[in-house]
Parts: sequence; structure tokens; C-alpha cells
Amino acid sequence: MKLARRLDRIEPFYVMECAKAAAEIARGPLCDPAQGGRPMLYLNIGEPDFTAPPPVLAAAQACLDAGRTQYTPAAGLPELREAISRWYGERFGLDIPARRILVTAGASAALQLLTQVLFEPGDEVLLSDPGYPCNRHFVSAAGATPRLLPTTPEHRFQLDAAAVEAAWTPATRGVLLASPSNPTGTSIDPEEMQRIVAAVRARGGVTIVDEIYLGLSFDERFGGSALRWGEDVISVNSFSKYFSMTGWRLGWLVLPEALVAPVEMLAQHLFICASTVAQRAALACFEPESIAEYEARRAEFRRRRDWLVPALEAIGFKVPVLPDGAFYVWADASAFCASSWDFAFELMEKAQVCVTPGRDFGHAGTERFVRFSFANAMPQLQEAVRRLQQLLSR
Repeated sequence: MKLARRLDRIEPFYVMECAKAAAEIARGPLCDPAQGGRPMLYLNIGEPDFTAPPPVLAAAQACLDAGRTQYTPAAGLPELREAISRWYGERFGLDIPARRILVTAGASAALQLLTQVLFEPGDEVLLSDPGYPCNRHFVSAAGATPRLLPTTPEHRFQLDAAAVEAAWTPATRGVLLASPSNPTGTSIDPEEMQRIVAAVRARGGVTIVDEIYLGLSFDERFGGSALRWGEDVISVNSFSKYFSMTGWRLGWLVLPEALVAPVEMLAQHLFICASTVAQRAALACFEPESIAEYEARRAEFRRRRDWLVPALEAIGFKVPVLPDGAFYVWADASAFCASSWDFAFELMEKAQVCVTPGRDFGHAGTERFVRFSFANAMPQLQEAVRRLQQLLSR
């Protein structure tokens, strides 16, 4: 069977390959207590160990009980768009009208819609290296060229305006940023974000900011949205991370008004609408009881970060930049290996600890790095570090 040539531009999702390998090891004797094994510890998954809080679950059940499962408008439930609008006002002091908000089937659907609407063959889009791999593959799938720009710890593993200006060519259509970022957990300084937006605007380009970890910031300076820098900034967001609804597949876009109609038209064709049950459940995310729970969870993530980073450094990893958001530590493992890919498999087999090697995230020295996720309970983090220390000290 002949496959579309666009697949030639898409690399495997190596995170998933590691996860499959870990699952295979977990089914074998190394993890079988009856054979002296121990359970696999997963520090590779970018998924909160918390699930949706009780009000959200109750809202989903009420939706099912009432049989309210018919299609919604392609742009999302009007009341959910209004609730998101109010959240921007209450949390960030931003006036984001509901008419600029479009609910999507997860942030992935949001990015697919954007890249299909905005980019075409011959265009290039600037992204940071390291960065989340799926973002560049969405650009490739649209026929455009993702151009990865190497970043450094001095710039928090993020692009800055000078790098954007230097890399801009006649083919450049815009930038796709992520703040806070996966895999580094670092954010773009707000003043630098303002300069990037101005540089892109001056060149007639588009600024897209992946903000799916918005809300999971541990430093007030980095806790705001890029939407403050103008109505032409596009934000991609999700109910998966801060709101703990990963499998519900629900996200949203904040768009310039001129983009709402074309994006909605494409959404009608590609998705019809996001899950009705997920949308009605998500209304309860904004209830005071839910927000209080989410803030308690954010504090717990910060507590885990504050324990894990020095614990990793104490056993020989280097963490060039303290993560200020999300739930990842981007750690240099070159003291232990030349290839973090091989190292990750060694950890799975010898310590029964699963981490994410840097291969997925770009080419700017990423082979030296591993990503640790602290979206896991403190006892598991502590046991994982104990095992790593035991192995690496040998």
C-alpha cells in the first residue's frame, strides 16, 4: 500500500517507544515480586497523578444521567467558552471575550487546526530546540517546514527576540513557542515574550504560544499568559495538565477575531465538535471547590520539584535551569553516558526506573539529557532516586 509522502517528514514518537519497552519489562521477571523483582517506577509520563476532582466527575455523571450527549456547536458550548473567558479575567486580569475562544478536542486538535489554517508548503515556522516533538510534526504535516533554533541555559532553553530576528527569512511565517515548555519546564521571561511578539508582528508573522501548562507555574514572574501582549497572539491551551483531565481530550484556542471563522469551519469538517460529556464536565473545573483543589495540587508539584532537583544533583545529574512550571526536570546525564537513549534503557533494566531520553526533543545537545517527570507521588520519586543512587554509585 502506497503511503502519503508527508509521513517521510514525521519521525517516530520515541517517548512512546520507551513507554512500550518499559511496559514489556514490567511484565517480565525483573518486575515480578514472585521472582524477586520490583515494580517499575514511571518518571517518564507527562500526566498528573491526580485525576479530575469530585465536582468534575459529578458533572460528567449528571450529563450521562440526563442523556445530554448530543453534538455541541463546533466552537464549543457557549457556557464553557464564557467560563474560560471569566477564568482569564479572574486568574490573569485579562479581558478575553468568549467569542475569541474555540473549544477543541484537546490541544493536539487545536494545533492541527492552526497549522492547517495558517501554513502551507514553502512556509517555515521557527521553534525552540529542545522542544515538544509533536509541535514540529504538526507543522510538517501541514506541508510547512519546522525550523529548530538551538537554545541555551542562559536563555532558559527558550527563544529570544534576537534569535528570531536573526533566523527570519522571506519564507518564515511565524513562531511556535511553548511557555512553560516540555521538556524543560522553563518559561519565556514576560519582557522577552513581549519583544518576540513585537519582532514577529513587525515582520507580518504569527505568534503561536503553547500554554498547556499555564496555571502550573511556581514563580509569579512567569505565571502570566502571552495573551497580554496583543490580540494577534494565539494561545493553545488544554484541560489536561492544570485541570487534570488528560484522557478527556479537551482543549481550547484563543484566536484573533479574524481567525475564528476559518478555524471553526475547519473544525466542523475535521472534528464536528469536542466531546460533549467532557465539555459539560469541564464547566465544573471553574467552581471554587475545584480551583482550590487545583491550587493545592500546584503547591504539591512545587514541593516535589523542590525535593527532586537537589536530589538529582546530589547523585551527579546537572540541572542547568530550575524548572519554573509544568512538572519536568531537564537533566544533563553526560556524567553517566554518551547516549541518554541507551542510558534510559539501562535504567529500565537495572533499576526499574523509566525516564524519557532527550532524543525526541530536538538536536541541540539533547542526546545528553533525560527528562524526569515529577507528576508522580513523593514516595515513588524518593524510591526512584534511591534506586538511581544505588545503581550509579557502582
